[in-house]
Amino acid sequence: MRLILLGPPGAGKGTQARILTDKYGIPHIAAGDLFRDNIKNGTPLGKKVESILKAGTLVPDEITINMIADRLDQPDCKNGFILDGFPRNVAQAEALEKMLKAKGIKLDAVVQMAVKDAELIERISGRFTCGACGEGYHDKFKKPHDPHACDKCGAKDDFVRRPDDNAATVKTRLDTYHTQTAPILPFYESRGILKTVNGMAPMNEVTNQILAALEPKKSPDRHPAPKKGG
Repeated sequence: MRLILLGPPGAGKGTQARILTDKYGIPHIAAGDLFRDNIKNGTPLGKKVESILKAGTLVPDEITINMIADRLDQPDCKNGFILDGFPRNVAQAEALEKMLKAKGIKLDAVVQMAVKDAELIERISGRFTCGACGEGYHDKFKKPHDPHACDKCGAKDDFVRRPDDNAATVKTRLDTYHTQTAPILPFYESRGILKTVNGMAPMNEVTNQILAALEPKKSPDRHPAPKKGG
């Protein structure tokens, strides 16, 4: 199974990727993780990325594509992979398609996790966690029973919020997604591999939608109807 997961920040791509990784036994490949791993391991591409990031500039698409190409050559990608966080625009989608074609690899599906901006902003901006054990909570959807204590570990007044989990920051990230990444959808739709699921549904339901979209449609029973009158 060779997939791309698309969706705005906070849509739950990482969560679904982990579930699909366990089900299909294929690696989850996130562009950001590739950067960090190559830098950490001191690879030639990692050294280039590190110098680029230190200069405060964007990593060229060619380098990212080369990193992904190297990653797909690893043995654990033999039976497939899940790409997350790439491509981010049409130029990257075209470059990825060219690279995959050169390797003789064909994508099975591109899964879009569709969300409504207002609901996503509410979902992300209300998140907070226990600083002691990491248990997650939400102002509306999952409040601790005691507003001053963690349900899981009992830590008192140790709740924290990520600085970028606020409405203004989330809106900016969504605007970037709509202007840069959303135009990819027609690109993959024209190739007949785009699948869309409701990313705002409960986690298990989203998983079931994705699995249903990936299952090959069964051909209708074409056995001839019995003749009337014996």
